[in-house]
Amino acid sequence: MTNNSGNVLLALLAGAVVGTGVGILYAPDKGTTTRKKIKEKAVKAKKEISEKVLHAKEDISKTVDSKKKDFEKKLEDTLSKASLKADAMIVNLEHKLEDLRKKNAHLQKN
Repeated sequence: MTNNSGNVLLALLAGAVVGTGVGILYAPDKGTTTRKKIKEKAVKAKKEISEKVLHAKEDISKTVDSKKKDFEKKLEDTLSKASLKADAMIVNLEHKLEDLRKKNAHLQKN
């Protein structure tokens, strides 16, 4: 999970805890009613956090897939360029070798 997503989730969780605490302190209701409200809010907060985590995972997965495709494309381009350069070097070396053979043959005749 990215650092930013982790911070958002931490802030959300901290806000839920603080909100629940303040709600308990100022609750005009009976204890059973207050506990029911706290439970409902906790379930709601858990659901929201789960949804945010799921969305964060999906976003991370999409980002990873995108970066992987970009990397593969760049790697393919790099390998293609390297192959072309290697082929050009081989052709150049073959020409030089042929020139050396000709010079050697000429020297052998003399």
